Amino acid sequence: MTESTKKLEAMKEFKGFGVGTWGGGEEEEEVPRWCEGRIPSFFGFWGVQGRLGKRDRVVVDMGNCWGSSSDRDTSHCYSSTNIPTTPGTSNSCSNNIEFSATSSASACRSQFSETVSEIVEEESPDGRILETPNLKVFTFAELKTATKNFKGDTLLGEGGFGRVYKGWVDEKTLTPSKVGSGMIVAIKKLNHESMQGFEEWQSEVNFLGRLYHPNLVKLLGYCWEDKELLLVYEFLQKGSLENHLFRRNPAIEPLSWELRLKIAIGAARGLAFLHTSEKVIYRDFKASNILLDGNYNAKISDFGLAKLGPAGGESHVTTRVMGTYGYAAPEYIATGHLYVKSDVYGFGVVLLELMTGLRALDTKRLSGQQNLVDWLRPTLSLKKKVKTIMDVRIEGQYSSKAAILSADLTLKCLEHDPKNRPSMKEVGEALERIESLNKEKSKDSSKSGSNHSTTPRHGQHSTPHRSPLQSRRRGAST
Repeated sequence: MTESTKKLEAMKEFKGFGVGTWGGGEEEEEVPRWCEGRIPSFFGFWGVQGRLGKRDRVVVDMGNCWGSSSDRDTSHCYSSTNIPTTPGTSNSCSNNIEFSATSSASACRSQFSETVSEIVEEESPDGRILETPNLKVFTFAELKTATKNFKGDTLLGEGGFGRVYKGWVDEKTLTPSKVGSGMIVAIKKLNHESMQGFEEWQSEVNFLGRLYHPNLVKLLGYCWEDKELLLVYEFLQKGSLENHLFRRNPAIEPLSWELRLKIAIGAARGLAFLHTSEKVIYRDFKASNILLDGNYNAKISDFGLAKLGPAGGESHVTTRVMGTYGYAAPEYIATGHLYVKSDVYGFGVVLLELMTGLRALDTKRLSGQQNLVDWLRPTLSLKKKVKTIMDVRIEGQYSSKAAILSADLTLKCLEHDPKNRPSMKEVGEALERIESLNKEKSKDSSKSGSNHSTTPRHGQHSTPHRSPLQSRRRGAST
């Protein structure tokens, strides 16, 4: 057995581990994470140039991460007959049961190009599910060509799992193309020494290889040759929601209220598709896992922790607790019971971040204000106080009714009892109603004359009055 094979066999024994985030050029405050497997994260986000910050290095050690194969939590994966289980030369189709080096590469590429063309050009707005993953299996040589041999100027970001590079491929065949021509892709390359990520790599291939929806990031293919593990995704030009909300970069314009609603609605549709298609529980919903394309369409990324939901009339699945502090549902943290509506809680946290412009967890804030939900939950139920917690950068862009409805929806998502939380379909419908209110406000503003309009468009900056609460929390979080 070769050394690389030994490593991969060892990876299969992981019980599981938490997922963090990376990217962006600024150092961020430390945010606690926990994981049953006690090793750094594998999947993060891409699309913005940057280096690893402090946030990505924080994993709470809870003990030994090794266990027998019979003790592993593999319920987040589909049947292993649908995903690669051994390395090869990549000359095979991802929807074959056997991943052998002797399969016909030409047959695979022909079959793949037809399917990809259909997916790219005729994507269903409601999403769809394939019986087996249908992904391009790249050779390592192809990905070296696509990234100029992983040259430094193609690096998008890096983290504990490895690095993410920008690459160029032909839009229809996905074969490497000349740098600067064809379609840009994001290529994740696993660090050889990291000894992490194999099960989540499989989960990513399995879920994103089968599930297609406008609000899920597209996984285009993968490579597994000897010790090389890579994933190839569509490139998202605007990076992550986290970058836009929290990084005070002059080059990044503050998101308008209109765009925040658009992003929330898109993410809600993506989660609703997961919950209703095959009861997939995403398990790690947070701002850094929401990526944005050039038109600010939201795409949910990072399926390394996703699990198949309860079956046979069961209300929940019991699993090891993994995720990110500040976003995970209380019932999951306390009992390990994971419900479909555990994702709804995480969505509620992100809604609160969109409203306030503040992080879910910030150790730099004053005592009692570090956990955003614990701090602001009481204010969400006070109609006359809701405006005092809204992000000052979007003042004048929303009506009082829209703010109150947003607060009410956020509270419902953050209910302690998962049974009392709305479904993601209901959340999406509620957000669409709030969006329609916003459009009515915009129409009214335009009728009253541009000279009297108080609703700045995206990219315009206002200097609003700050309430005492807003002033205090700004001072604590910046």
